[in-house]
Amino acid sequence: MVSFPILVTGATGYVGGRLVPFLAKNGHGVRAMGRSLDKLACRPWASHANVKPIQGDVLDIASLRQALKGCTTAYYLIHSMEQGNDDFAAMDRKGAVNFAEAAAAEGVERIIYLSGLLPKNSEDDPTLSKHLRSRAEVATLLGQTQIPVTTLKAAQILGAGSASFEILRYLVDRLPIMLTPRWVRTLTQPISISDVLGYLKGCLDNEQTIGESFDIGGPDVVSYGHLFHIYSKAAGLRKRSIVPVPFLTPWLSSHWISLITPLPAALAKPLILGLKNSVVCHDHRIRELIPLNLMDCRTAMDRALNKVAQHSVDTCWSDAGTMHAPEWMTCGDPEYSQGKIQELSHVIRIKASREDVWRTVKSIGGENGWYWGNFLWKLRGWMDTLSGGVGLRRGRRDPEELFVGDALDFWRVLSIKEQEELQLVAEMKVPGEAMLRFTLSEPEPGVTDLVQTSRFLPRGLYGISYWYMTYPPHILVFRGMLKSIATRLNAPILHGPAKLNPKKQDSCALASKTPSE
Repeated sequence: MVSFPILVTGATGYVGGRLVPFLAKNGHGVRAMGRSLDKLACRPWASHANVKPIQGDVLDIASLRQALKGCTTAYYLIHSMEQGNDDFAAMDRKGAVNFAEAAAAEGVERIIYLSGLLPKNSEDDPTLSKHLRSRAEVATLLGQTQIPVTTLKAAQILGAGSASFEILRYLVDRLPIMLTPRWVRTLTQPISISDVLGYLKGCLDNEQTIGESFDIGGPDVVSYGHLFHIYSKAAGLRKRSIVPVPFLTPWLSSHWISLITPLPAALAKPLILGLKNSVVCHDHRIRELIPLNLMDCRTAMDRALNKVAQHSVDTCWSDAGTMHAPEWMTCGDPEYSQGKIQELSHVIRIKASREDVWRTVKSIGGENGWYWGNFLWKLRGWMDTLSGGVGLRRGRRDPEELFVGDALDFWRVLSIKEQEELQLVAEMKVPGEAMLRFTLSEPEPGVTDLVQTSRFLPRGLYGISYWYMTYPPHILVFRGMLKSIATRLNAPILHGPAKLNPKKQDSCALASKTPSE
């Protein structure tokens, strides 16, 4: 019988989502913690014999204690930088305190924490970025109990899907001439994701690392400008012209980068503000304790680009984040909330199998587009980007497969029922809360009813006005999308697209209804 003495927090995040299978493959029993069991269950490693998914939240001590019960070692891979969180440092502070208390109460023997690499003698440096200061503070708070904490401090992590690599990739791919701030000359020491995993596992196996703090980095110490040149060579692009200019402050850069790369301003800003700090390893003891054949920047980029080209990105920066499922999105809403919800539904009957229709529906978004009115979708994405939202640039990780919790352009996958339902929750900036749902039913063999439903809970008068202003184009787009799905399948349309009246039917069973004439 497998025991699970190791807890990995942030198991659906970029590093945690890779560390779990890495440890499991090496024979360790891993308890993988995330805020959503559904999201955890969709990970390829969820059914591994050495992995046990468990729900937990660092802001909920009761769930933490349950997750930590019986564990001897816990990896702390949590950060609170996500869209809509204006004070990530306060949440990180609270999460670290809660985790330390819960770990002490459950008798955990050691904590391993992945932090940010700091400039030398930066403890009292007023120019230290808020992001790096918060990472350092978390290390201190985790160590306030008697549990020894091993802290690994890393600069940029290079790997397919990492936030650092995505910023680099999009900037160099899209800008042959780059007007950059002065931080382009700042020195940094990136590390590949495979080496990060090697150090994290190595700490587990080497008792000399217990209670110690280490800098971890790759073999290259480079400026950000040099990193741009390394990437352009790896991607087979012309060498980019880099022109540093004094008026592009890190704050302005974060907003500029949010227009060019997939990262919204809320996430780009704390990362970019940290680029003014030189982050180079000054402590190399870890290399003797855990000897690795460290990967240079060019090799790390080659591997990352190969993963991107093959659509085999294991985890992505956009995987992390809370899936918000408002109560009104479920059946059995109270009467007062039902009166506020706006709904638009269309149904089409297609002479095609449910399996074929489902495959097409599940492939929507990203490079595949939204099947109809892509210009309108792109326009809406640019509007969202300009307002500081996520826009369409996150795309999707895989062109065919979707998992619960995946980012899908400016949506996030809330639930999937194979060949029955795909439900998305909006993460774009709207004056309210929105969802989009596709439901499939098969009234007879070889015939599929596909229902597309948009639901919106407006916020204030502006939200109500927004719904009615966008109502006509939504009808146009949704009808076009349903027709295009049939066209892609080369399948005859037997009926529709026809509008459904939400007031006369149960919105939780739309797919079983007959379309209105």
